[in-house]
Amino acid sequence: MALIKAANDPGIVQLGAAVPDPDYLPTQAVARAVARVARLQRTRAAGYMMPPGAPELRRQIARRMSETGGGISAEDIVITTGCQEALSLALRAVTQPGDVVAVESPAFYGLLHVLESLGLEALEIPAHPHEGMALDALAFAFERWPVKACVVVPNFSNPLGFCMPDTHKRALIGLLAKHGVPLIEDDVYGDLGFDHRRPSTCMGLAPDADIIHCSSFSKTLAPGLRIGWVAAGRHRERIEYLKYVSSIASPTVPQLAVAELLESGRYERYLREVRGKYASAVSRMGDAVMKYFPEGTRVSQPQGGFVLWVELPGTIDSFELARHALKQGVSIAPGPLFSASGKFRNFIRLSCARVWDERLERALTTLAGLVR
Repeated sequence: MALIKAANDPGIVQLGAAVPDPDYLPTQAVARAVARVARLQRTRAAGYMMPPGAPELRRQIARRMSETGGGISAEDIVITTGCQEALSLALRAVTQPGDVVAVESPAFYGLLHVLESLGLEALEIPAHPHEGMALDALAFAFERWPVKACVVVPNFSNPLGFCMPDTHKRALIGLLAKHGVPLIEDDVYGDLGFDHRRPSTCMGLAPDADIIHCSSFSKTLAPGLRIGWVAAGRHRERIEYLKYVSSIASPTVPQLAVAELLESGRYERYLREVRGKYASAVSRMGDAVMKYFPEGTRVSQPQGGFVLWVELPGTIDSFELARHALKQGVSIAPGPLFSASGKFRNFIRLSCARVWDERLERALTTLAGLVR
């Protein structure tokens, strides 16, 4: 919570929370779309947009998802308040308190918070920095524990940044199908690959498998819109109901504004521009870390997204580092947040989606000094 609260403090250099700086977002296009919708659709904008959500937005999401394979229809989509709610609804649809859920290790700490809040047990499966979840370890886990669901971020995982190869995705889907375990796919970074080719989704590769696909526009359009979705497959009715009892509906105006941005083609044009910008930002941050930080530091090689996973010399306690850094006006995410069992003590995650200026460079040298 200290990390989350620091994200609201303009006096702190934000390297901890994975939230893009406004310079990386289409803020003017979003503002115009919101204003236009509020003006032209006042009656709809004033009311609830009950689950499953705005039909025009669901059609646009289904169209984009179908481009990565499979026959996704608007009826498959349920609009949520961000990807965090999407993950929570998906887990609630297929598990009960006390169930075991397999997750990648390291894993996005927000997912671990959701699991904890739902009374679920996280079973950490090691993740390879290029291929993702280790399938031999997952197969072994199935022999020892009653796993009820598996959550993965196959495209540009947070924090490692890998893109799981299609062969690995298919093998993962096959292994889960063999054991009757549903797959929850978090694809929130899927649009932000560096090579300009939108990678396949697990749902697109196997539309008939037991897969719940979760994503949002928080990393691309604007975090404050809070528009996410679930492609719920066979669990659609259950997830619609859970969405209703959780929050009744997601905000109406942002749904209609996002639908307009998708339909007009402005979203695709923005993605073509920003992917190279993120690739440059990650590369520049990695170079700076290797320049300023002490010998023994290693950095990840992300294929997309905008976060960097940094391994520090083994004597470093990243919790202590984060505490001292915050006193110096720098926010970072310590490694143990990304583990249910407190692993990755000498790791940190850095958000690279920042304007590169003297203040940012000074923050990195300050952080390097603390490490030394």
